[in-house]
This record gives sequence, structure tokens and C-alpha cells, in this order.
Amino acid sequence: MVFPGTMLGCRAGLRAATLCKDKDAVNAPYVLYGSYASYYTAKTRSYLRKKGIAFIERLPSHPRFRSYVRPASGSHRIPQLETPDGQVFQDSTVIFDAVEQLCPEPAALPQTPRQRLIAHLLELFASEGLVHLAWRYRWFFEENLHFVKMDFGRSFRPQGDDAELLHYGQVIADRMLSRGGVIAPDADLLAAMEQSYVHLLKVLDAHFRVCPYIMGGRPSAADFAFMGALHAHMGRDPVPLRVMQNNAPRVFRWVEHMNTPDLQSPEFSDTPLVFPNDDAIPETLLPVLAHLISDQGERIILEALAYEQWVEETNPDPDEPLGDQQDQPILPKVKVDRNGVSVSTSASLQTIWLLQRSLGYYATLGDADREACEDLFAQFGGAELLTLRLSRQTVRRNNRFHIAAP
Repeated sequence: MVFPGTMLGCRAGLRAATLCKDKDAVNAPYVLYGSYASYYTAKTRSYLRKKGIAFIERLPSHPRFRSYVRPASGSHRIPQLETPDGQVFQDSTVIFDAVEQLCPEPAALPQTPRQRLIAHLLELFASEGLVHLAWRYRWFFEENLHFVKMDFGRSFRPQGDDAELLHYGQVIADRMLSRGGVIAPDADLLAAMEQSYVHLLKVLDAHFRVCPYIMGGRPSAADFAFMGALHAHMGRDPVPLRVMQNNAPRVFRWVEHMNTPDLQSPEFSDTPLVFPNDDAIPETLLPVLAHLISDQGERIILEALAYEQWVEETNPDPDEPLGDQQDQPILPKVKVDRNGVSVSTSASLQTIWLLQRSLGYYATLGDADREACEDLFAQFGGAELLTLRLSRQTVRRNNRFHIAAP
């Protein structure tokens, strides 16, 4: 018996099979390499489940990851996805784009202008933008550390004893802390973190009272964008999980549901599995967008200005990858003018690359659609974002960032 709202099997299997040179690979599933503690693996796992892709999950300690997957991608980062014909994709957004080509239905990106632009915007603001909050909530609280270290340790010694898990977990913790920098969390910083997190939970909880998903009746890239923060960190680590359960039970339920293959949750059994008609954006989503813009918009604008300034000053060679062997480099600080004030700041190329997805799509729209998007962005304080201009594109080649030729 087939029940409505469920995803059965791998729709991509037949499509991918036509690409397989190895006949033995035709019946092989996709393989996701990642871990449950991993921010970006959480996004990708949820996406594959809701997409209906038959996949198996393996840890980065698996021999195949070391012998084939990591050399094929040139990156040690997770998640990575190996397709049935042996292609390897790294980075959650790259994985989504690749799978959307192999398996276009059900589409993770809406096809109407305002809805698609919002989905791209949330790839930046909900996925990349919430990394800092999620990272701080994980590492600033002693209560989290035993759980997190044990969780990381299992990725490398799945059947190890407690001492082994804590040893390997400490190795990963030290690596993570060296990337994020050590900040002494004083009372003011912790209070600001909690205020931002609780407000985000409250506006999301209000939205999920009337909508099963971010964009309406079906999951989209906008939902998966939130899953890195709201599942891998905030929905599992003890301190932020308790805050979520106490302040936003509907958000907690949404996180649970996003980890199942069912499209239709029992709470919304009468809701059609579609995006809103007429390119509408749910009214309850506007406070969520307004919060994200208020919290992150100025930083994104400064990063765009810093990127432009750095490119103008250095004129980078398009053939040279940036950041030596770093796959997500931060550009050196430059001074930019912001409303008549000189500001010293830098830009993350991952942030700029994701910003380009929004701006690039917006640039393809006709005048009427652009005006409709501008009107929408004005409603939640995002109008200035659409005025940003990036003169040279950031591109990924072989999992390294390059600045394209002028």
C-alpha cells in the first residue's frame, strides 16, 4: 500500500544509471560521508531523505573515504556524496546542485521569482549565516562538551570505549576551536546570543503553527538551509536543545520531521504538498526574514564591500586558487567606506559565493519580476542587498575558490 506524502525509493536511480560505465554500479546507492555532529551533513542528510534518494551513510573513518572519496575531491571536509557511477561532490550546496540535475523532481528550489530568490537568500542567511551562533552555542558551554566530544569520537572509533572516544573527540574539538578562534564568553555576549536565538525560535515557532515548511506546503532548499544549525548543533547539543524545547516546541517538531522521508506531517495532513500559488510568500515568514536581516545584513554588506575592495586592490589571477590549500579561505582585511565611516573588515569567499547565487538569479529576472522582488525585500528590510554589485565572480574549481576574469 502506498500512502500519500511518502517518498518511495530512489527517483534518481534510473537517471543516474544511464551515466554508469560500471554495470555493477547501476544498483549501488548513493553514499553520504558525514557525521551526526556535522553542521553541513545535517543539511545534506535531510535533503536526500526528503528528495527520496536511496542512500547509505558512512563515516569519514570508512576506508573508502580515505582510499577513493577524499583523493577524488581533493578535500577532507564533510559531507561528501559519492554517486552510483563514482562521481564525488563536496560541499552541501554543490551536492544539492548536482542531485537536482540528476533527479529534478521533486524540485528543492521553487521556480517562481520571489519564492526562488527567498530560497537562495536563505541558503546564505540561514545556512552560512547561522554558523557563528551555532558554533558559539556548541563550544561556549561546558555542559555540551562531553556529549560533543563523544559524538565526534564515534566518527573515528565507532566501537571505541569511552576513553578512545574522548581522545579522538578532543582532537576534533581542538581543530574546531583553532578554526573559530577562542573567545571568552562574557555575560553580555551570552545574553546577546540567547536573545538572538530565542527570538529566532519564537518567529519560527509562529510560522510553523500555520505552515509545515519554510516556503509553505512542501520542503525546499530554504528548509535544508536551517537544518545545519537547528539539527546538528541546536537540536542535539544539550544546552541549545533545552532552549529550543522550552521556547519553541513546534520548531523542535519540525526538526524531527525534517529527518524523516515523509513529505506530509500528521499535523498538516490536509495541507497540499505545494508551494503557495501566485508566487506568494507566507506572511508568517516575513518576521523570520526580518530577524535574519537585522542580525546579519550589515555583516553581509560589509563582506561584499570588502570583497570588491580586495579584488580591485589585488587583481587576482583567475588561474590561481585562493587561500593556498584552504577550501574556504577568508580574504585579508581591507578598509572600506560604509556610510562615510572607514571600516576594516574581511570577506569569506564561501559567503560571497552564496551571495552571488541570490544576486545572479535576481539579475536574470525581467523588470516586473525584479520590481516584485524589490517590494518584497523592502517589507523585511532587505532592499539594500539587491543593490549590491560584485564585479568579478567567485567560482569553485576542484573544490577551491578562484576569482573569475573581469
